[in-house]
Amino acid sequence: MCATPKLHNWGSPPWQIDFTATSKPAPLPNVLDFAVIGGGFTGLAAAAWLRKIAPDKSVAVFEAWTVGAGASGRTGGMALAESAAGDLPGLGDVLAGFSEILDELGVECDRHLHGAWEVGRDKALPDSSISWNDSGTLRVTKEIPGGTIDPGKLVSGLARSADRLGAHILENHSVANIRWNDAPEIELATGAPGRKKISARQIIIATNALSLGLSGLQRGSHPRLTLAIATEPVSEEQLEKIGLAQRKPFYTTDLPYLWGRVLRDNSIIFGAGLVQSPDSDDLDGVDISTAEPSRIFAALEERVRGLHLALASVRFTHRWGGPIMFRDSWKPVFAWHPRAIKKKNAIVIGAFAGHGVALSSYLGRWAAEALTGRRELPEWGEAEG
Repeated sequence: MCATPKLHNWGSPPWQIDFTATSKPAPLPNVLDFAVIGGGFTGLAAAAWLRKIAPDKSVAVFEAWTVGAGASGRTGGMALAESAAGDLPGLGDVLAGFSEILDELGVECDRHLHGAWEVGRDKALPDSSISWNDSGTLRVTKEIPGGTIDPGKLVSGLARSADRLGAHILENHSVANIRWNDAPEIELATGAPGRKKISARQIIIATNALSLGLSGLQRGSHPRLTLAIATEPVSEEQLEKIGLAQRKPFYTTDLPYLWGRVLRDNSIIFGAGLVQSPDSDDLDGVDISTAEPSRIFAALEERVRGLHLALASVRFTHRWGGPIMFRDSWKPVFAWHPRAIKKKNAIVIGAFAGHGVALSSYLGRWAAEALTGRRELPEWGEAEG
C-alpha cells in the first residue's frame, strides 16, 4: 500500500508549499493515458512534461497526502550534479537539464546553482573559508557543481505547472494496489467516494521510500528518515566568521557525516543522522519526538554549537525528518516495473540517496519521454534482487 505519512510525526521544515489544484477539473476519462503515482518533484515534473509533449493525452497524479508531503517537501534543497554513485553512463548534464525544465515550465524556486563544497578532515584547499572543530578540523576539500533551491517553491511551482498544462492533481488519493491487466488497474485506498478503481495505459511510480511493495523494490532498498535542524537567522558577520558568506551548500566526504546550507533569511540548515522504522520499512511508524530521534537531534544541535565560537549560542527553530532511500549500489532506481518489463507500460523512479533535488525532476522528464517513445531507459537504473 502507498503510505500516507502522519506529518505531525516528522516535524515541520522552515518553508511552505503553496498550491491549490484547479477548483473544477475536467472529469477523469474511463481509461487514463498516463497515471503518475506520487506528487513530489519526480511525479510533478513527469506529469507537467507529459502534458507539454503530449497535450492530447490525459494525465493524472495520485498523491496519498498533499503534494510534497514526502521527501520533496522535506529535503534540505541542495541540488547536486550527479547521483550518489557518481556520474553514470549516459546520464548527461543533470544541472543543465534541471534548469531547462524549470525554465520551460516557468518554475521560480530561488534557484542558485553557484556551486557546492565537499568538506573533510584532510587535504583541505589552501583558501578554505571553513575551519570547524568537528572530530578534527573540517575544511573545504573540493568545489563541485551544485547549488540550492527552495523545496516548497519547487514543489508548488511544478504542481502549478502540471495543473496549468491540464494534468489532474489528485491529493489525498492513496494507491493501495495495481492490478497488472492489459490496461493496468489502479486500486485506491482513499480518494473520491464511489470511485476506487481507475485504469491507465501507462504508469510512472514515483513514491520513493514510501511504497516499496507498490514499486516492487522490497529487495536491495533501504528506507530511512533523515534528520535536519534549522537555526534562527544569523548575522552577515556570523556567516563570514563561519565561512558560509558565499552561501554554498556543503557536505562531508568522511564520517561523522554532516551537510548544510544557508537559507534566504540567513538561517542555516544542518543535517545528520538516519532513523529506521522500529518495526518495519514503513516510515510512517517513525515519530521524531521519541527517544532515538530526540537523542540524535540533541547531539546534532550540540555538535553545531561546537563547530565555531560564532555558533556557540545559536538558537534552533525547527527540527524535522524526511524520507530517504538507499540501494546497495547507491544508484537510483529508474527502470521498468518488474511486472511491466514485457509490455513496458510502467516505470519506477526513486532511491536517490540524498541526491534527488535536481535528479528527480531530470528523471521525471526522461520518464515522460520514455513512455512517449522519445528515449530509452538506461541500463544502470534496473532494480536489484
